[in-house]
Amino acid sequence: MAARPKTAAIALSAPVFGDVVADIVALLEAARHLAAHAVNAAMTAAYWSIGRRIVEQEQRGHVRAEYGEELVDQLATDLTKRFGRGFGRRNLFQMKAFYVAYPQIVQTASAQSRSATSRGKVQTLSALSRIEKQLAERAFPLPWSHYVRLLAVRDTAARGFYETEALRGGWTVRQLDRQIETMFYERTALSRNKIAMLTKGAQPRAEDAITPEEEIKDPLVLEFLGLKDEYSEAEIEEALIVHLEQFLLELGGDFTFVGRQRRLRIGDAWYRVDLIFFHRALRCLVIIDLKLGSLTHADAGQMHLYLNYAREHWTRRDENPPVGLILCAKRDAAVAKYALEGLSNKVLAAEYRTTLPNEKVLENELHKSRMQLEARGARRGTPPRTRAKRR
Repeated sequence: MAARPKTAAIALSAPVFGDVVADIVALLEAARHLAAHAVNAAMTAAYWSIGRRIVEQEQRGHVRAEYGEELVDQLATDLTKRFGRGFGRRNLFQMKAFYVAYPQIVQTASAQSRSATSRGKVQTLSALSRIEKQLAERAFPLPWSHYVRLLAVRDTAARGFYETEALRGGWTVRQLDRQIETMFYERTALSRNKIAMLTKGAQPRAEDAITPEEEIKDPLVLEFLGLKDEYSEAEIEEALIVHLEQFLLELGGDFTFVGRQRRLRIGDAWYRVDLIFFHRALRCLVIIDLKLGSLTHADAGQMHLYLNYAREHWTRRDENPPVGLILCAKRDAAVAKYALEGLSNKVLAAEYRTTLPNEKVLENELHKSRMQLEARGARRGTPPRTRAKRR
C-alpha cells in the first residue's frame, strides 16, 4: 500500500497572520467585556435588592434608629461568615444608600409581585429575583463601581448629571472619578459654551482606559463572585494596619492603643479612622489614616476633618489637641506626613515634632512592610491572610 504523501506546511504571510491574531484578540476582549458587564449587572441588581430588604425591614421596626444599626451588624456578621469579604457594615450601608438614592424600580417590582399573587400563582423566591434582576438591569445600566462613586456625590443634580454623561459617553470609572474630582458639573454649569464643555469632557484620556482583565479583577467583582485577587489591596491594607499597630507599640511606652477602624459620622456621611493611639508624653490622641495610593490634597482635607471631630468629641479637657498622621504606602515609595497645622501654637507643634517618631522611620517601615507582604503573597499565590477589614 502506497504511503500517503505528507501534507505540505502552510506558510501564512505576516500580514494575513497578523489579521488573524488581531481578530481573535478583539473577539476575546469583547467577550471579556461582555462577561464583566454581565457580572456587574447581576451584582448591581443583587445589591439594590439587598438595600431594599434592609430598608423594608428597618421600616417594620420603625421608631428606633438603633434597630437599623443592630440589623446591619447582624447581617454583616452572618453574611461575612457565609460569603466572606464584601458584606461588612460599610458595604451593607452602601447598598442601603444605593436603594435610597435609586428607589425608582420598587413600585414596578412590587406591582408585578402583587399581580402574580392575585392571579393565584405561587411566586417563588427565584422568580421574584428574576423580576428584580430584569428591572434593575433596565434601571441601572452602569456598573456597580460607577454607582459606588456616584453615591459620594451629595448634590442630586450633580449626581444625575454625572450619571447621564457617564452613560452617554461610555465613561470608565476612572474617567467618572476624574470628572467628579475636577468638578466637571460645576465647570459646565458656569461655562457659556456648554456644548463645547460636554464635547471636550466626553473625550477620554489614556489613563482612563480599563482593560477587560482589570474589569474582571475589579475587587468589587471578585468579592461578589467569592474569588480572591492574587494581590488584594484590601488585605494588604489590613495587614499593614495590623503591622503598624504593633510597630508603634514596640517603639516605646508612650503609645497606648485606643482603637482600630473607629467609626464616626459627620452629617450624613460615615467615615472610619484606621488607627487611634494616645501618646502619654504629649497627652494627645494620634489619628492615623493609611492610604495605598499617592498623597493628595483630599487626604489632607479628610485628616483635618477627622482632627476637628476628634477635638470636639474625643478629646478630654486636660488633653492637648489631637495630631494626625497620614501614611501613604505606594508600591514604589512611601510617604508619612504629620498634620500639625491645627495646633494652637508653634511651641506645641515643635514639641510634637521632636517627640513623635521621625517621618523617615515610618516611611522606611511602611515600604519595607509592603514589599514583604506582597512578596509573601506572590510566593504563596495568595494575599497575606489577616482579619477581614470592617467597612
